[in-house]
Amino acid sequence: MKPAILIVDDEAGVRSSLAGVLSDEGYVVETVDSGEACLQRTGGRVFDLIILDIWLPGVDGLETLTALRERGVDAQVVMISGHGSIEAAVRAIKQGAFDFVEKPLSLDKTVLVVRNALRQRRLEVENQALRADADRRQIMVGDSPVMAELRAQVALAAPTNGRVLIQGENGTGKELVARSLHALSRRSVGPFVDVNCAAIPEELIESELFGHVRGAFTGAMHDRPGKFELADEGTIFLDEIADMSLKTQAKVLRVLQEQVVERVGGRAGVAVDVRVVAATNKSLPEEIRAGRFRDDLFYRLNVVPITVPPLRDRRDDVVPLSEHFLTIYAGEYGHGLKRIDSDALRILRHYDWPGNVRELRNVIERVVIMVSGPVISARDVSFLTTSVPPAPAAAGHTTAAVRLHEARDRFERDYILSALEAQHGNISRAADALGLERSNLYRKMRAFGIRPSRPSGIRRGASTGGADSPVPDPS
Repeated sequence: MKPAILIVDDEAGVRSSLAGVLSDEGYVVETVDSGEACLQRTGGRVFDLIILDIWLPGVDGLETLTALRERGVDAQVVMISGHGSIEAAVRAIKQGAFDFVEKPLSLDKTVLVVRNALRQRRLEVENQALRADADRRQIMVGDSPVMAELRAQVALAAPTNGRVLIQGENGTGKELVARSLHALSRRSVGPFVDVNCAAIPEELIESELFGHVRGAFTGAMHDRPGKFELADEGTIFLDEIADMSLKTQAKVLRVLQEQVVERVGGRAGVAVDVRVVAATNKSLPEEIRAGRFRDDLFYRLNVVPITVPPLRDRRDDVVPLSEHFLTIYAGEYGHGLKRIDSDALRILRHYDWPGNVRELRNVIERVVIMVSGPVISARDVSFLTTSVPPAPAAAGHTTAAVRLHEARDRFERDYILSALEAQHGNISRAADALGLERSNLYRKMRAFGIRPSRPSGIRRGASTGGADSPVPDPS
């Protein structure tokens, strides 16, 4: 769509010449001769840019600009005047004008200013759209009792500076809770810096967290701030905190105690004002007993404990979550909004969701991509049905069934094999497709007797485990 421009000037010659030049540039141009007419026109029409003369009869340009902003008109405004002064230009910029151009107008300069103003307008619109999309994605969906309790805990903890320890299984949405804590806090205008402690190699994590000085190690060509410095006056989110080494834990503890970081290779401390939110899928008391986590760091972090429930404990939220993800992915992939029929909803509600909300999101993304019609049926999610109890049988009929845990194990093993086969044996990609951490997938493969192999064909078998179970062909 072509950008729309409104020219406001009481001189007919200026309106005519500007309109002609800007029309030749490909813009849609309208003109009015007064501030009152400008306010009336913008009340029923959206403009990307307004070129506004300061000296107008009646309501002058600066008064018109003030009224535009009070009415929520967010078009870019370029002020023009034949009686320009530094004072007038400063007032215009303070009131939100993009630029100030003196008369007599240089058409080339005016066109350049218009282009820059419209570019800035486009960037602002794109940024608003991205923020809206991010806000739409980063919301806690669900009205179950456990979600109501979780929201209440977040609302109480958010306005404080208390450190928060978030616990929950993989895929439950611990980062989403952390972002909600930040968004509702007094630090919301500051940065939110997330650090996945499990994803950073041990030899690099101190540099990532605390920064380094030039020459601290091979490859350190410049001074570099760490995540704690980048999060100053905001929030740092330490995800998978239990995977941090004891040595790094000791340094994090010192930062929490002193609110000072020391860059790797440096001697001077740097004061930071950071709120720390940590998360883990492990039991930290058990990690402490095993000697893998410092108890003093645990007590520093565990000021406000929050537990995120698994999806199987909030089945009432499966439907609103599914609809939420349907809306997101329909827009992302340009597909029409789809509907999930009642049989498919029954399957989604009864599935155990070992990968939690992350797995549900992946399933919905899959059906949005793969289902061409407007309705998602039970057939489209039939890969989940092994874990779902059968529909009630009619009176007088019986249904043969294996034990539930055997059916679940059989399904889970076959599902993992299917994912490995689809990813040609690549365990990392299979873990992503399943919504699992790589380490969790390895544990499940060992439990079911599935041996990792180089990419190759994968054979299926009926056994639910054991050394003799068919596995990916190692050849």
